[in-house]
Order: sequence, then C-alpha cells, then structure tokens
Amino acid sequence: MNEALASLIEAVIEVANKSTEITNMKTFMAVAAALLAFLTGPIHAAQTANARMYCLSIQFNRAVAGGQSGLFSLDLTGINNGINGELFPVFEASRSHFTFLTMTFFDEDEIPGTMSLDVPNTDSDGDGFPDIFDTAKAFGGISPGTVNFPSFYNGNVTASWSRSANSHVGTCVLNFHNFGSFTHTFTILEYKGPLTYTPGETVVAANVDLALTGIPNQELKGPISFTKSVSDPANELDFMNGIWTNALPETPEAFSFVAETFYRDAAWPTNYYGYFEFNDWLLSTAEPDYYLWFVSIDDLNDADHDGIPDFSDNPSSVVPRRPLLALTRAQNNLQLTISGNVGQICQIQRSPTINAAIWPTISSVTLTNDPQIINLPLPTDQTAFWRIQVQ
Repeated sequence: MNEALASLIEAVIEVANKSTEITNMKTFMAVAAALLAFLTGPIHAAQTANARMYCLSIQFNRAVAGGQSGLFSLDLTGINNGINGELFPVFEASRSHFTFLTMTFFDEDEIPGTMSLDVPNTDSDGDGFPDIFDTAKAFGGISPGTVNFPSFYNGNVTASWSRSANSHVGTCVLNFHNFGSFTHTFTILEYKGPLTYTPGETVVAANVDLALTGIPNQELKGPISFTKSVSDPANELDFMNGIWTNALPETPEAFSFVAETFYRDAAWPTNYYGYFEFNDWLLSTAEPDYYLWFVSIDDLNDADHDGIPDFSDNPSSVVPRRPLLALTRAQNNLQLTISGNVGQICQIQRSPTINAAIWPTISSVTLTNDPQIINLPLPTDQTAFWRIQVQ
C-alpha cells in the first residue's frame, strides 16, 4: 500500500530508566502518548479470511479380494484412458456419483464396468458441509448403488463408509450382492488456508495460500478477483477466470479455473460459498479430472459492526478502528498490547528520540487476536520510543 495513503497511527511509549526505586531494582516507567497522526479518507486495508475447498470427487485406491492369493482387484476411474481412482459427482441422475470400473483377474483379464453410487450427505452439525467432506468430523454410513459388468454381473451394491475425525483418509467396503466385497481406502481432497483481500467498491482483489489436508507441502497459491453483483453486492459476487500454482520449486504447475458465482449464506452470515471449477486438477493424467470443487470463505472482519463482513461490505463504511495500546513490564521483557481489527498489519517501530526523521521497523505483525500481546525486549538505552504504523 502507498505510504502516503496509509493510515498512520502512532502511539509513543517512553521508557525511562529509574535509578532509585522502593524495590531497589532497575525498573521502567511507561508513559503512553495519544495518537500523533491519522490520515483522513477511506482506507482499504488488507484483511484476512479463512478459506476451505473440497473436491466433490472422492479418490479411491485399488482394492484386492480373494484372500491371500488376491484373485481379483477392482479399480475406479473417471477417465477413458488410465486409472485415476475417481468417483465423480453427477447431476440430474438417480444417484449422486458415478464411476467406471475395471475388474482384473489374476492381474491379466480385465472386465470393464460402471457403478452408480449415492454418497451420504448427512450433516450432523448443520453447518452446510456434509460430514463425509468435512475432515474435522468423524464419518460413517451406508449408501446404496447399482453396478453393471456386461455379460458378467449386473445388480446392486452397498457401500459401507468409515472415516475418523481429523483424517482425510477412510475406508469404503463395496459389497456386490451375491458376488463378493472389495475394501477400498478413499481420500477426501481438501485445501485450507488464508485468503487475504482488499475491500473494494465493485471488485474485491484477493490472494489464497492453501495447503492440501494431510499433505501440507502440496499448496495452491495465487490471485482471485471477485466482482460484486450490481443488484445485491453484499450477498452475491462473481469471480473471474484465473490461474493458481502449486509449491513445486523447480517446475511449478499452473491450475487454471473458470468463472463462477459466490453467495453469502443467510444462515451463516460470515460465510460465502460457491462451486469452483478447475480446468484440470490431477495434471498427471491424460484427461481433465477432479475438476469440480466446493469453496467456503469465512470472514470474521466487520469493522463497522453492521453484520456484513468486510469482504463484501461497502468499503466507504468500513473504517479501520484506531488501535489502542498498553505497555506492561514483565519479568524479562516488555509486553505491548494492541487492541485493533483482526487482519491489520502493524509495523512496530522504535527510535531513541521522538522527533527522529527515520523510525526503523523492528518487527511486523498481522493481528490474529483482539487484543494481541507483542513481547518487546527491555531497552538498554536511557530513553526509547516505540510507535506502530498500521497498513
């Protein structure tokens, strides 16, 4: 942000070394001054929200049946060429998900088939996320389906699901009636992380830094821009086409996505949600797959306390709250308490004189709590001054 347009909020704390005290110890007296400057005009400071996205496709590993001899193996796939383990969603169909099957006998003979299967959509806490896709929750259930191996087997299938809380991996037993069962491990593909944004009159510019649950070094990073609806700007936003990249240092891969619409949840007013479609997610396969995702953005920032998060609020009404400062002496350090908006970036600066032309920045902190305590070293100088600059 341009410093000339930034909100400069300074609080000066003078710490004097007293040589004579009742405790006969070296102590410090803190004197907090009022704000020295505050630039007027609307200030669109960067804010931080929490983002979470999960793929509506579920990834299945190969299952082997037939005892120790492993007579049969079963693979799921969502592509024509190759095996990718994908059980993918379908709409306007009798079942929620579909996949192509490959049954292999003795690692030689392959029989192709198809399966239509319902994925349980129970939502135990009513937060709008089915338990199966919420890795923080334990999940279990039974769902029906149908399977068809032409000229071999055509009938019903029952899926028994199980996954522990705080795990992205579970077990699904596919029981083909009158034929046998296959036990698969399945994986929920989920990313979580911060979404930083700058409020705007018509466009909200944002960046994501997301990590894949269970494999945190697999990341997605990049920009995303939201355009507010003309008719309902607080509750409906469209995001533009864009590209994110992963964290591979040598050859980062590009994941392109297409425009969709997001809505603010009336039942959860701090939440925005919508579908998210990659052109392709599993880039190692020959065809696009795992491309349909669901994204949730939760923004607790509400500077003007009007019930509309800053993410979609009119930025002219979002006036950053002036931080309040307090200084206390701990046993081996000073503690600076900053009360301000979560997401504010505070540059902590220090100078030996109050009228210094240059105030060196000694640290930078993004407020994650209100209030937030910052530990400062005890000064060795006779006099020291601190101030914070909010960006």
